Amino acid sequence: MSTSNKKAVSHNHLRDNTLPGNRIITLDEFIIRSEKDFDYATGELTGLLRDIGVAAKIINREVNKAGLVNIIGVADSGENQSGDIQQKLDVYANDKLVECLQNSGECCAIASEEDNDIIHVPAVSSKQSHYIVMFDPLDGSSNIDVNVSVGTIFAIYRRKTDATGPAAIEDFLQPGSRQVAAGYVLYGTSTILVYTTGRGVNGFTLDPSIGEFCLSHRNMRIPETGSTYSVNQGYYSKFDLEMRRYIDHCSDQNYGLRYIGSMVSDIHRILIHGGIFLYPSTRKYPKGKLRLLYECNPLSMIVEQAGGKAMNTQLKRILDLEPTELHQRGTIAIGSPGMVDELKAFIERYSALPI
Repeated sequence: MSTSNKKAVSHNHLRDNTLPGNRIITLDEFIIRSEKDFDYATGELTGLLRDIGVAAKIINREVNKAGLVNIIGVADSGENQSGDIQQKLDVYANDKLVECLQNSGECCAIASEEDNDIIHVPAVSSKQSHYIVMFDPLDGSSNIDVNVSVGTIFAIYRRKTDATGPAAIEDFLQPGSRQVAAGYVLYGTSTILVYTTGRGVNGFTLDPSIGEFCLSHRNMRIPETGSTYSVNQGYYSKFDLEMRRYIDHCSDQNYGLRYIGSMVSDIHRILIHGGIFLYPSTRKYPKGKLRLLYECNPLSMIVEQAGGKAMNTQLKRILDLEPTELHQRGTIAIGSPGMVDELKAFIERYSALPI
């Protein structure tokens, strides 16, 4: 297919999912139109989502030329707070997100998977913000050297403490059910931003010819079931009995194993085609490995808003969990509701622990 034909296909796809009259709807326009759905809307949330979109464009630019400049490989900083090896692009993406959010003053504080503590944002023009933002700046970054898709994950909450003072840790230690917005940006064959404010899920593809995210996936819905499962099967022998039994069941049903090693990529595929993503406990990580606040909560909100389900291996809904620390880890099973319910039955049948 020629380059011109590819562009035509891309633009037709965008138009098919926008308003009547084949008019392309940008992310900014969509956010502003949606603001009327919130009784308490003051423009802060709109500004935050716009700032994250700007940061995503900057990160996308660097991801796309990572092999041409000295921005791949391990960062000098070594490990982050969670004990993961930091990549140079992790640090770059983190810095750009913090910079964009600080410059606008639409949030009062930030927490990142890459930083030990809360980052306070000074008030801009005496404006007192009511929101805090948490993010994983570059999920799956260890794959960047081999050109595998990576992504940014974010969550937005209304603060609990008084807006006249600095944000506190309790503003961040809220259950996922209190998120007012959550989303991710996937840097792949195309760059797509998917987000929800609790009223459905919509996706926006970056059109490089105009430098704008354009509505491409309206009202995304996850299929009731799927034909794939996503798990790091290399740890099979280290999983609990009920998880091994379920994986055996998936194999017996001829489900396809699809595991990218970038959670945001796996979730995006499941959101479109159905399936289930599993990250259970192992002997090395008995409480689970994934971060509750930076990965599990925002992606669970998106999947639930699209009609899916998300629980941990103790059968508790992810969004109901009460976090106790900023970098808390956990287990997760997330995806098509039929497959999550199927896993639940296996856990209830085979688990050696009381549920």
